[in-house]
Amino acid sequence: MIQIDKDLIKNLFDKAVVSERKRMNYDLRTSESDTSQRMLNAMMPGTVVPIHRHPRSNENVILLCGKLVEVLYDDEGNETDRLLLDPTLGNFGCVVPADVWHTVEVLEPTVIYEAKDVAFGQDGSEIFDSMKKLKEQITYLIGMERQSGSMDVVTPLYVSRMLNVPLEDVEKCMKEMGI
Repeated sequence: MIQIDKDLIKNLFDKAVVSERKRMNYDLRTSESDTSQRMLNAMMPGTVVPIHRHPRSNENVILLCGKLVEVLYDDEGNETDRLLLDPTLGNFGCVVPADVWHTVEVLEPTVIYEAKDVAFGQDGSEIFDSMKKLKEQITYLIGMERQSGSMDVVTPLYVSRMLNVPLEDVEKCMKEMGI
């Protein structure tokens, strides 16, 4: 039996505080044949949980202690909903529907129970690519420049000026694209 008590919670908080990610998970599955995801997730303010989705499973979140905001997004990255999980207000959890982009904002040291039908990595989980449109525009611009024969090398500065986009965003995208 796994006992979820104040000692386990304290241990998770102690590890989350010193973790580079400012969070620590505790696996609650009891056998290797269990392909679900059931865990405690201790998170500290300042942790970054990338916007992500799980196409093949909803995500059940139950707050054990602390306070956080669950934030939902549409496919364009626009915020569509937010729910404050705060036991003092009587808000203890939520079910994030399958295939919905979401993240959390941790307001104070928090522990949640998190469960999905399928384990992470097997559920088709995706991280939101906020630069997807910019990458498409860069690819198109480079293709047009090469097709016209006007430039051999297309620099990030040139792309930044042509698309009226901050240079650091273009540099990041071109690096991710291997250009």
